[in-house]
This record gives sequence, C-alpha cells and structure tokens, in this order.
Amino acid sequence: MSRKRPMVYAGVGLVVGVAIASLLHFPATRSEAGDANPESEYADRTAQYVALNREVDQFDRQSSILKTVIKLTGPTVVHIDAERAEIPGRPRRAMVEEAGSGAIVEVNGKNYVLTNRHVIKNHRAPDIKIRLADNRVISPQRIWSDEATDIAVMLVTEEGLIASRIGDSDRVEIGDAVLALGSPFGLSRSVTTGIISAKGRREQKLVETGMRLQDFLQTDAAINPGNSGGPLVNLRGEIVGVNTAILSNSGGFEGVGFSIPINMAMHVVRHLVDHDVVVRAFLGVQYDTEFGPTMASKLGLPRPYGARIESITPGGPAELAKLQINDVILNFDGIRIDDGPHLVNIVSMTDVDKEVPVVVWRDGRQLHLTAKVSSRKPQTAGLPR
Repeated sequence: MSRKRPMVYAGVGLVVGVAIASLLHFPATRSEAGDANPESEYADRTAQYVALNREVDQFDRQSSILKTVIKLTGPTVVHIDAERAEIPGRPRRAMVEEAGSGAIVEVNGKNYVLTNRHVIKNHRAPDIKIRLADNRVISPQRIWSDEATDIAVMLVTEEGLIASRIGDSDRVEIGDAVLALGSPFGLSRSVTTGIISAKGRREQKLVETGMRLQDFLQTDAAINPGNSGGPLVNLRGEIVGVNTAILSNSGGFEGVGFSIPINMAMHVVRHLVDHDVVVRAFLGVQYDTEFGPTMASKLGLPRPYGARIESITPGGPAELAKLQINDVILNFDGIRIDDGPHLVNIVSMTDVDKEVPVVVWRDGRQLHLTAKVSSRKPQTAGLPR
C-alpha cells in the first residue's frame, strides 16, 4: 500500500462543531437581563459546573476502558520498515521503503512478530527493521510467510519483549467494539476505534496480496496504509484480527476495512513455526461456483446455503466417504457452511487425518457421513478443498 499521504479536510469536524455549538446555552448578559443578581448567577453557574463534573466522571469511567486497553496492548505493537531494490540490475538502483505494523506473539515459549506477508514480501531478514514500543530497533532472526493467507511471522530474540494476548475470533459478533493499532502513514502508536461491521467477507479482489483463502472480519475502525499487519483488538485487550486491507475508491480509508481472523492467522503461524510450511487438509471436491437459489430450489433446499459438489477427486477423502456429485455440504466438522469459499477455509484449517462429521443434502433429505481428510502437499497448485 502506498505511503503517499492524501490531503484530508475536516468537514466532519466542522459539522460536529456546529452541532455542539447549537446545543450550548449562553446566559444573558447584564444588559440583556436587566438587574440580575450577581450572587444568584454565580451560584447557578457553580451548580451547573458541579452537575457537569458528575456527568464527565461517569463518561470518564466508561472511556477508561479504552485507555486501559491501549495501555495493555501498546507495548505489544511494533512498526515495521523494510527496503528493497527497485529495478534490480540498473547502475543506480532506487531503494523503495515499505512500512507496516505487527504484533508480538508467543509460540512454544518463543517470541515472534505477526504481520502481513505483503509488508515484508521479497525482503531478507537483515533488510527488515522492527521498531519496538520502547523505540529499540531490531531485525528478525528468521522469517516465514504464507501467500494463500497473506500471513508472515518473524522470530525475534531480544529481551524484555511483551507478547500479545490472543482472543478467539470465532466468538466475535457484529457490533462488538474494536480498536485498530498500528502505524498509518508511518505514524507509529496510532489507535482508532470502531465496531465489527460484518463477518465472513470472502473473495475480495486483493491483487497486491495475492491471498486466496479469505474469511475477513469487516470493521469501520480506520485502517490506512501502514496499518497492514497491525492488530485488531477487542475491549478485553485480546487480538481478534490482523488488519490487512481496505475497500476504497480514493486509496484512503472510507469506512470499510478488512482484518484476518486471529484464529486463521495463528493456525498458519503455528504451522510455519513447527513445519516451515502450512500443511493443509484435503477433502477432494470441487464446488459449484454458480450455486444459487435456482439450483437450491431444484434440489429441494428451502434456501441457498452450503456448497454443492460439482466434481470429486478419484480416490480422495470425499469419494472414500461416499460423497456424491450434486450433494450439498451443509455442515462440516460441526460448522454450518455458508458457501463454497467458506468450505475451502474450514477444510484448510482442519487437522490432517482427522475424521470429520459431514452433513449433506441429497435427494431431498439430510444425510450424515464421516470423512477422513488427508494432506495436500504444500507445493501442489490450487487450493485444498
């Protein structure tokens, strides 16, 4: 994402200011009020100040939650700078600086920086500079990344690091209050607030990242260039997402930001740290990308949901489990399936060789089966399904 900073006018602030001013009541001057009693006027103003202070105290008690969250999570957030050579091979190569954010996480007793792959893409560890909350600048010892989810993780061995507390993104609900922390336009230690606007946003066209496995949380907490890789946290101070992208016509934030659910991110992180690659499960089906109301009605479904099987890999887990073409997978491992891309995500996060209950719609009724998913080699092209 470009670091060019656009000009933003404070039109909204002006409107809010006018609205507040219209609510203010200014007492009449002496010339307007006649023979006003100074002592009575003073007593009345004093009483209003006392009442105002009581209301502000109540407001401060509520806003102190945000202050506490920021105080607890701030030391776990880092600013990331990286340099890469633009147009390799030319006599005078221009060095292009890229910036993003990240969060310190603990895995197997060691500290790592979790961020987006596109923040550090094509960089060597020595080229990456991580600025900690205490302004120390360090470089990672090793980096891993996964293109399919746009997740990267970097090993850091410095003393005195504070790891983030990890939440459960499966428990996030629309309307939950969240904070986005990071370095928009290089302004480190910035915080914005908002809510979870939607869940399960998939198939967004993100050319820059190249990610194919998507299950975004949508938020209206402001996310801008430089926020990529930074944490989205709940009011308990737990990371629930990794801020990744925005939907914008202007290139700046317009109220729609996307964050990778932390459960998906940490699943990838653990695989990368433990195995150097992400070992994903394989079901062996291709879903119908055009499945909709017409086909659902034809198959006897009351509404279009689930993933209709269009083809089955010979000898794969689906065939061994007796799944058939035209079956609609309604539930996989206890999770209700919204559509084909949702099935892809759920299968990809399933443990290899796990026996999974599968509910399908066949011949006008539900059928309960069991499938034992196998592994797809990381270098194999395509997505695990």
